[in-house]
Formats: sequence, structure tokens, C-alpha cells
Amino acid sequence: MARRKASRGEGTRTALMEAALKQVARGRSFEAMSLRKLAQSVDIVPTAFYRHFESMEALGLALVDECLRTLRRMMREARERELPDSQILRDSVETYFRYVQANRLHFTFIMRERYGGVAALRHAIRAGIALFVSELATDLGRFPGLTRWTSEDLRMIAGLIVSTVTEATESVLEADGHHPEQVDLELALTEKKLRLVLLAVPHWRSG
Repeated sequence: MARRKASRGEGTRTALMEAALKQVARGRSFEAMSLRKLAQSVDIVPTAFYRHFESMEALGLALVDECLRTLRRMMREARERELPDSQILRDSVETYFRYVQANRLHFTFIMRERYGGVAALRHAIRAGIALFVSELATDLGRFPGLTRWTSEDLRMIAGLIVSTVTEATESVLEADGHHPEQVDLELALTEKKLRLVLLAVPHWRSG
């Protein structure tokens, strides 16, 4: 019995999170979201919401954590794959674009709320992106030729890569489902931008 109740509770928690993601995808900011209407959308009374989250802000932070944790896992797995050098960049960009398209609701939430009106969500998203940069910088520092780079310069190149990918994410979200040809163009453009960044790496004198 206890197990069934826990399962139902977890199901309701998941339903609330999914309902919030869908509302953001329809253009509603998280700040303007109504707790009452959100609860009604999953067939619970508003007071039952507090069995799952302490507040709307807590719900938002849970969404940020889920979105970024899943993305970090995917990025880590992509970096660990062994492919011929000529295929690494193209394959990585294609894999990432497919992941964005398959998780459209999550990425829409992150892209919109990083400039949204809820300060706690903005800070959590920025902290998550900063962590991506830090982890990528650490990985880059293991490459031959970069072991002598300063930590500051490694973070700089990692930041350029993450900024390029973030910009591409917004373009994919805008084009996906409406202008599929634009997604292909964005894929090629993103690959070129990243290739340009990486071509400059051997010529940079760190420190």
C-alpha cells in the first residue's frame, strides 16, 4: 500500500513538472504561471501541490536541476565516445541537435527562463552553464598541446564553445517543426563556427 501511494505521489510530481514545461512552451513565463491552474491541469486541488513542492520556485528549481542533469550526462557520454578525428565534430553537433529536438520542452524552459523574471531560476541556470564550461575546460586540458594552457585560457575556449552551442540551441528550437531546412543550415553553421574556434587553438600562446 505504501509503495502504491509513493508511486502515485511520484506520478503527480512528474505530472506537475510536465504541465509546467508545457505552459512555458506555449509562451507563458514561469513567473506568470498560476499555481491554482497548474494544479487543476493535473486534477489535484491547489493545496495538494504542497505535498510535492514547497513553492512554485521549488518546482522551477526542480525543473532546472532535471534539465541540466540530463544534459550533463548526455554531454559527458558524447565526450567519452571514440570516433575518428574527422567525424568527432560533425557527429557531436548532430547528436546534440537530435537531443534538443527530442527534449524540446526542457530546452525551451532553460532557454527562456535564463532571462526570466524568477531570480532563483536565472541563477541556477547560469550556475549550471558555468559548470558545463568548467567540466569542458577540464576535459580540454587533457588534450596534447593544451596541457600547458592556463586554467583561465582553457575556460575561455570552453566558454566560446558553450556560447556557440547555446546560440545554436535557440535557433533549433525556433526552427524545429516549422522550418526543418533551417535546422540543417544551423547544423552546418554551428559545425563551421566550432571548427573555426578549434582551428585557432594550436596558434594560441597561453600565458
